[in-house]
Amino acid sequence: SATPALRRVALAKVEIFKIPTADGLQLPAVWYLPADFNAEKKYPVVLSVYGSPGSRSATDAFPRHLDDYFLAQQGIIVLKVDHRGSAHFGKQGMEAMYRCLGKWEIADYSSAAAYLRGLPFIDGKKVGITGSSYGGYVAALALAAAPDSFACGIADFAVSDWSLYDSVYTERFMDLPTENPEGYRQASVLTHLPTYRGGLRLTHGSMDDNVHMQNVMQLLNGLLDLGKTAELMVYPGERHGVRGIKASEFRKAALDFWLRKFFPERCAAPGTETVPDKS
Repeated sequence: SATPALRRVALAKVEIFKIPTADGLQLPAVWYLPADFNAEKKYPVVLSVYGSPGSRSATDAFPRHLDDYFLAQQGIIVLKVDHRGSAHFGKQGMEAMYRCLGKWEIADYSSAAAYLRGLPFIDGKKVGITGSSYGGYVAALALAAAPDSFACGIADFAVSDWSLYDSVYTERFMDLPTENPEGYRQASVLTHLPTYRGGLRLTHGSMDDNVHMQNVMQLLNGLLDLGKTAELMVYPGERHGVRGIKASEFRKAALDFWLRKFFPERCAAPGTETVPDKS
């Protein structure tokens, strides 16, 4: 249970519900609403994803980090929803993702975005997406392949092309590249860069030995070849994640990103802090 000090804090209102898809599925979802939520107002939304086959994000567990609660305190709704390939749908759900990573993640997350836009208290022009590792892949793919659904997003330590990732994971779901060339092509973020409209922030550790730096470099190179750009922050010496003192900057920069995108009127002049440093 919460400590007395925590009970005095105006935390988010957490609600668990389901989001329907056009083909009749009910996707498990949980959102974090501002403590002073008012249905007469308009709120931006951040869809926080992981999304790998058999995983789940929509749970009734208290989160390890308080980022979702902080965003809710800033007037941003945070939504977590699990697609049809998540643990909620068992083996049948995972089988739907066979040879087509990225397909149902984007389809179902886009359905969630459409559902949000149908709610009177959602600002339909301010729907973002964020994720790390597999979630970073999904976030980058969403901005490239579904720009009508998402206005901006953060992709941390993201795979950009499955031919660059380790075979013991990739080939379990995608088979060999020679056996499934079209599946690999459609699953690659690089394939969809022509429809990317901007708004992406990328972060990566320079020594990431899980998702190699080659992923983010190829993604950026593809964007530049098309005359497009994205924000990039590289953390020297970090691997698949950011730890130690750099982790504070990493988390603060992400929070700052959402404030800049959703509430530019609140932000200070360029080059100054927009999220208080309480260290």
